[in-house]
Amino acid sequence: MTNKLTITILLIILSFPFLVFCSTELPVPAAEEGKKGVLLFHSGFEPGSRIRHSANPLTGDDDITGKDVSLPAPNDWVEDLDNSKNIGRFNLQYQGGDTTQRFARIIPEPGNPSNHVLHFWLNEANVDGSKGRIQANLYGAETGMKEFYQSVRIFLPDDFLMVRKFPQKISWLTIAEFWNNITWNQSVPHRFRITLGIGKPVDWESDLCFILDGQDCELFENGSQKYTTLWKEINQNVKVPVGKWFTMEYYYKEGDAKTGRFWMAIQPEGGERQVVFDVTHFTHNSGDKNPDGVTDFNPLKLYTSKALIDFMRSNGKALQIYWDDFKLWRDRTP
Repeated sequence: MTNKLTITILLIILSFPFLVFCSTELPVPAAEEGKKGVLLFHSGFEPGSRIRHSANPLTGDDDITGKDVSLPAPNDWVEDLDNSKNIGRFNLQYQGGDTTQRFARIIPEPGNPSNHVLHFWLNEANVDGSKGRIQANLYGAETGMKEFYQSVRIFLPDDFLMVRKFPQKISWLTIAEFWNNITWNQSVPHRFRITLGIGKPVDWESDLCFILDGQDCELFENGSQKYTTLWKEINQNVKVPVGKWFTMEYYYKEGDAKTGRFWMAIQPEGGERQVVFDVTHFTHNSGDKNPDGVTDFNPLKLYTSKALIDFMRSNGKALQIYWDDFKLWRDRTP
């Protein structure tokens, strides 16, 4: 018995360093740390961020200038966005109309005046009387981004419940768009876009869902365009939150049918994060052998048909989105 007890004690002593080592949290490899990426810009639209309105509200675009003093750098709308060669100049585009039809404003959050948000409001078709547009542009980067990651908080007010009752399917209610390359310039070859939106898959009242597609574009000399859909996704399992803040994150990686990736997730306030899309497919024009990254995209957007806008107005509602805590990274992955 004595010999057995002695051997047992020796085994416990010898194994103790191994047990301690196994129970200690190992350092995260450098490769994993790198996935956190480099923050390029962030803003919560707090004081210091201000909208500069166009001198001609019927034809001009608005802009956001200044610094969000509630955050450390990079928080400067001009230095970190407009003056960056790798991101593109920021502005707010309407393509027509006046403030009785649409506007973008920085305001105190309704019900929480200590927090400031960017408010998009669309009540009438402001583009040629056929559609409505409010969008944030990041256009004209000198060097295209081949990989980037964005996060933004979104609030869709109760008016959005009326969208559920629109008497037709909804396949056009865009909330973000990515161009590789732009489709409105004759001299630019290999045009392509990814469109992220909110949809309704049936003609009767239903929950809203997220929709996504990737399209090649052909531009003709008369200015007309032809889009060819390469892939299309709809997620009817993850419902679009209405009346509750949620965080939306997306990741873009330039590539072909095997290497391109678009990933998106949402996390309702107080809830779990849900992956909405994880697509491996073309994220540039299918005929482009030498893609050069994204130089133009719309990180915040509200763009839809006259029919939906008119339906909302006829029911005493307007299309509205509140945005907060906008962040953009490079070298970050899901």
